[in-house]
Amino acid sequence: MKTNAANDATIKPSVTHDNVLQEAQLLWHELRGLLYEHLVLAALETRRAGESLVTMLIAAIMVAVMLIGAWLGLVAAAVLMLVEQGMVASSAILLAVAANLLIALLLCRLIRHRSHYLQFPALLGSLQPAPLKGKSS
Repeated sequence: MKTNAANDATIKPSVTHDNVLQEAQLLWHELRGLLYEHLVLAALETRRAGESLVTMLIAAIMVAVMLIGAWLGLVAAAVLMLVEQGMVASSAILLAVAANLLIALLLCRLIRHRSHYLQFPALLGSLQPAPLKGKSS
Protein backbone atom coordinates (compact mmCIF):
# COMPACT_ATOMS: atom_id res chain seq x y z
CA MET A 1 0.00 0.00 0.00
CA LYS A 2 2.84 2.35 0.68
CA THR A 3 4.05 1.94 -2.87
CA ASN A 4 0.62 2.85 -4.27
CA ALA A 5 0.51 5.95 -2.07
CA ALA A 6 4.02 6.88 -3.22
CA ASN A 7 2.98 6.37 -6.85
CA ASP A 8 -0.14 8.50 -6.29
CA ALA A 9 1.99 11.25 -4.78
CA THR A 10 4.29 11.28 -7.79
CA ILE A 11 1.42 11.22 -10.28
CA LYS A 12 -0.55 14.11 -8.73
CA PRO A 13 2.16 16.76 -9.07
CA SER A 14 2.66 15.96 -12.75
CA VAL A 15 -1.11 16.04 -13.37
CA THR A 16 -1.31 19.36 -11.52
CA HIS A 17 1.64 20.68 -13.53
CA ASP A 18 -0.06 19.60 -16.77
CA ASN A 19 -3.31 21.29 -15.67
CA VAL A 20 -1.50 24.54 -14.89
CA LEU A 21 0.26 24.43 -18.23
CA GLN A 22 -3.01 23.72 -20.03
CA GLU A 23 -4.77 26.53 -18.14
CA ALA A 24 -1.95 28.93 -19.02
CA GLN A 25 -2.21 27.96 -22.68
CA LEU A 26 -5.99 28.47 -22.61
CA LEU A 27 -5.54 31.85 -20.95
CA TRP A 28 -2.96 32.87 -23.55
CA HIS A 29 -5.33 31.79 -26.33
CA GLU A 30 -8.18 33.80 -24.80
CA LEU A 31 -5.95 36.85 -24.42
CA ARG A 32 -4.89 36.65 -28.05
CA GLY A 33 -8.54 36.35 -29.10
CA LEU A 34 -9.49 39.34 -26.94
CA LEU A 35 -6.61 41.39 -28.36
CA TYR A 36 -7.69 40.47 -31.89
CA GLU A 37 -11.27 41.54 -31.19
CA HIS A 38 -10.07 44.86 -29.76
CA LEU A 39 -7.84 45.49 -32.81
CA VAL A 40 -10.73 44.71 -35.17
CA LEU A 41 -12.95 47.11 -33.21
CA ALA A 42 -10.28 49.82 -33.32
CA ALA A 43 -9.88 49.32 -37.08
CA LEU A 44 -13.64 49.58 -37.65
CA GLU A 45 -13.89 52.71 -35.53
CA THR A 46 -10.91 54.25 -37.32
CA ARG A 47 -12.59 53.56 -40.64
CA ARG A 48 -15.85 55.09 -39.42
CA ALA A 49 -13.99 58.13 -38.09
CA GLY A 50 -12.20 58.55 -41.45
CA GLU A 51 -15.45 58.33 -43.38
CA SER A 52 -17.06 60.84 -41.02
CA LEU A 53 -14.11 63.21 -41.45
CA VAL A 54 -14.38 63.02 -45.24
CA THR A 55 -18.13 63.68 -45.07
CA MET A 56 -17.58 66.64 -42.75
CA LEU A 57 -14.88 68.10 -45.01
CA ILE A 58 -17.08 67.79 -48.10
CA ALA A 59 -19.97 69.44 -46.26
CA ALA A 60 -17.64 72.21 -45.04
CA ILE A 61 -16.42 72.87 -48.58
CA MET A 62 -20.00 73.03 -49.83
CA VAL A 63 -20.94 75.45 -47.04
CA ALA A 64 -17.88 77.59 -47.85
CA VAL A 65 -18.88 77.78 -51.52
CA MET A 66 -22.42 78.78 -50.56
CA LEU A 67 -21.16 81.42 -48.13
CA ILE A 68 -18.84 82.83 -50.80
CA GLY A 69 -21.80 83.09 -53.16
CA ALA A 70 -23.85 84.84 -50.49
CA TRP A 71 -20.99 87.24 -49.72
CA LEU A 72 -20.57 88.08 -53.40
CA GLY A 73 -24.30 88.73 -53.60
CA LEU A 74 -24.12 91.10 -50.62
CA VAL A 75 -21.16 92.94 -52.12
CA ALA A 76 -22.92 93.22 -55.48
CA ALA A 77 -26.05 94.56 -53.77
CA ALA A 78 -23.95 97.12 -51.88
CA VAL A 79 -22.24 98.20 -55.10
CA LEU A 80 -25.62 98.55 -56.85
CA MET A 81 -26.94 100.57 -53.92
CA LEU A 82 -23.95 102.92 -54.14
CA VAL A 83 -24.46 103.29 -57.90
CA GLU A 84 -28.14 104.07 -57.34
CA GLN A 85 -27.09 106.75 -54.83
CA GLY A 86 -25.12 108.48 -57.56
CA MET A 87 -21.64 106.99 -57.14
CA VAL A 88 -19.70 106.06 -60.25
CA ALA A 89 -19.78 102.28 -60.81
CA SER A 90 -16.00 101.90 -60.95
CA SER A 91 -15.60 103.80 -57.68
CA ALA A 92 -18.27 101.67 -56.00
CA ILE A 93 -16.52 98.48 -57.13
CA LEU A 94 -13.13 99.79 -55.92
CA LEU A 95 -14.69 100.68 -52.57
CA ALA A 96 -16.10 97.13 -52.27
CA VAL A 97 -12.70 95.64 -53.16
CA ALA A 98 -10.97 97.85 -50.58
CA ALA A 99 -13.50 96.85 -47.92
CA ASN A 100 -12.94 93.16 -48.74
CA LEU A 101 -9.17 93.57 -48.55
CA LEU A 102 -9.42 95.38 -45.22
CA ILE A 103 -11.59 92.62 -43.75
CA ALA A 104 -9.17 89.98 -45.13
CA LEU A 105 -6.23 91.84 -43.56
CA LEU A 106 -7.95 91.97 -40.18
CA LEU A 107 -8.75 88.26 -40.36
CA CYS A 108 -5.14 87.44 -41.30
CA ARG A 109 -3.90 89.40 -38.28
CA LEU A 110 -6.35 87.48 -36.08
CA ILE A 111 -5.11 84.17 -37.49
CA ARG A 112 -1.49 85.15 -36.99
CA HIS A 113 -2.16 86.25 -33.40
CA ARG A 114 -4.05 83.05 -32.56
CA SER A 115 -1.51 80.76 -34.26
CA HIS A 116 0.88 81.37 -31.37
CA TYR A 117 -1.40 79.30 -29.15
CA LEU A 118 -1.18 76.31 -31.50
CA GLN A 119 2.35 75.72 -30.21
CA PHE A 120 1.10 75.05 -26.63
CA PRO A 121 3.30 77.74 -25.04
CA ALA A 122 2.05 77.21 -21.47
CA LEU A 123 2.51 73.42 -21.67
CA LEU A 124 5.99 73.72 -23.15
CA GLY A 125 6.94 76.27 -20.50
CA SER A 126 5.74 74.00 -17.71
CA LEU A 127 7.63 71.00 -19.12
CA GLN A 128 10.91 72.85 -19.58
CA PRO A 129 13.31 71.92 -16.77
CA ALA A 130 14.24 74.67 -14.38
CA PRO A 131 17.91 75.74 -14.50
CA LEU A 132 20.06 74.25 -11.78
CA LYS A 133 21.01 76.70 -9.07
CA GLY A 134 24.68 77.13 -8.37
CA LYS A 135 25.74 75.70 -11.73
CA SER A 136 27.94 78.08 -13.67
CA SER A 137 27.40 78.48 -17.39
